Amino acid sequence: MTSTNQDLRVGVVGAGQMGADHIQRITRTISGATVSAIVEPDAGRAAAAAAAAPGAQPFASIEDAIDAAALDAVIIATPGPFHEPVLLPALEARLPILCEKPLTPDSASSLRILEREQQLDRPHIQLGFMRRFDDEYRALRELIAGGDAGELLMLRGVHRNPSVPDSYTQSMLITDSVVHEFDVMPWLAGSPIRSVEVKYPRRNGLAPERLREPILVLIELENGVLVDVEMNVSVRFGYQVGTEAVLQTGIARIGQPAGLQRWSDAAFSIAEHTTFKTRFARAYDAQVQAWVDAVRDGSLVAGPNAWDGYLVALACEAGVRALDESGPVPVESAARPAFYA
Repeated sequence: MTSTNQDLRVGVVGAGQMGADHIQRITRTISGATVSAIVEPDAGRAAAAAAAAPGAQPFASIEDAIDAAALDAVIIATPGPFHEPVLLPALEARLPILCEKPLTPDSASSLRILEREQQLDRPHIQLGFMRRFDDEYRALRELIAGGDAGELLMLRGVHRNPSVPDSYTQSMLITDSVVHEFDVMPWLAGSPIRSVEVKYPRRNGLAPERLREPILVLIELENGVLVDVEMNVSVRFGYQVGTEAVLQTGIARIGQPAGLQRWSDAAFSIAEHTTFKTRFARAYDAQVQAWVDAVRDGSLVAGPNAWDGYLVALACEAGVRALDESGPVPVESAARPAFYA
């Protein structure tokens, strides 16, 4: 796709929570793009999504949308297990792709996607790790890379949810939540993951019976930086994601509540987020806008690529093993192809 005065025609696959958000985002916020196709087999969801995107055509499959020449690029917002059946025909059609995390649910299928993508002239897949587009995360990365406070020694992260739905399982502590840390922490530190370990502190008695949490995830990076992440999904008070960097001559912290400060009844308060939708709203907007701009100017990818998705899949597999194994679980990847340099 080369630069043009015409809007980029985006097909959105999946009209659930994330897909519906992206449809509204492109329609209301993003410049240079329009939703031209909605791929959703559930008729009710498709109709609700179409109401937010006037003129978008509904399709039951990505193949139908491609055959109808109804899109120039695609956003994949289905659950992870359904990504590969959409990615393969989209790559076959040489469509630029923004794929929500994960790339696929496991490293073997991620490698299949990498192999297929490398048959093209350049990377076509951008992964939806939106934290890389968050202003605070970007500022922290610049501070670390700039070296103003000396070398990075440690990173500390917290990922706290007020609660989780009944469908949330023990392994999802890793694959649905810590998955973001597996991408953003190596990105901040400039080094891939060497090993993952899980420690269990005292269990929260308010947690659902099926979950043993919170957990503490210890991540060792290849450059020697140690990362610890508190994953906690029953805190009740709100949604909180934060990171602290320990450097040679200082500390840097992001993710603190912002907004109205109130003093009342001998107490101080400031509102906290209750969902990722508000915490990372600007990051999602920036991510999609950057992707649209990259497709329109021909570079196609403006963020984490499929190789990054493969590395995260490996880390998730190690993390799930670490839920039941003691000690660090190594993360070993194939050699990085020059295609993704």
